[in-house]
Amino acid sequence: MTPTPDRRLTPATDRTVLEGWQDRAPRRPSITAGRPARLAVPLADLCRAPAGARDRQVNFGADLTVIEDRDGWCFVRTALDGYCGWLRSGGLGDPAAPITHRVRAPATHVYPEPDMKTHQLHALSIGARLSVTETQGQFARLATGGWVPVQHIADHPAADPVAIAERMIGTPYLWGGNSDWGIDCSGLVQAALTAADIPCPGDSDLQRAAFAPTDTIRRGDLLFWPGHVAIAESDTSMIHATAWQMSVIREDIAHAKARIEAAGDGPFLGAHRPVPA
Repeated sequence: MTPTPDRRLTPATDRTVLEGWQDRAPRRPSITAGRPARLAVPLADLCRAPAGARDRQVNFGADLTVIEDRDGWCFVRTALDGYCGWLRSGGLGDPAAPITHRVRAPATHVYPEPDMKTHQLHALSIGARLSVTETQGQFARLATGGWVPVQHIADHPAADPVAIAERMIGTPYLWGGNSDWGIDCSGLVQAALTAADIPCPGDSDLQRAAFAPTDTIRRGDLLFWPGHVAIAESDTSMIHATAWQMSVIREDIAHAKARIEAAGDGPFLGAHRPVPA
């Protein structure tokens, strides 16, 4: 029996399928080459159906392949991790400008002028991808318009993904969240690893499958429970986004193991070690 393809990673709707995927998602009425696009709004929900439940979120500057347009919604595949879903068509823009930087701080503001005393245009979250055209003093100008503080962006990978996770402590928990305004366990791990240029899937089960297990725990390892993931700060401490506290917190690993099992949320499944690409 042919296994059912993972809906989250299959670039196909009931009407069309991305070229090259016909064998894995057959019997669609049409095949499309897709079209490139880039997210032009600060943040967008990636939904499992038009106006449906949120699976994940997509940050400003994310490169996408549009597979279908339908009634103000687009079915897309993200370049970051291949995750597929629906987002509102009005949030898409032109992908022509080269990406030069990413937001490294938990969040930043975009200003109309290189002046922190002007009224901000909008905010961007960690992981937002930027096209910087020039710098002026302590501000960088974006090809999409506006200026951001240079202290909040970087043109190179972070050296330590755990340091990124540490900056996110206190961020509110949000199911499927991928930003400083709300993040879940797998979103936090993806944000931390992506900042260090370590490719990382979007959901905890995919993350567990992507990285090799390890018998020891050291800084940067991922710790798994059924439906949950944390990142080790050391061999005794971890950081995770948890609905238990509705926040990103630091917690003792031994305490977390006992607490989660006592709550009936399953046993500890082990540690896995991400490695740079």
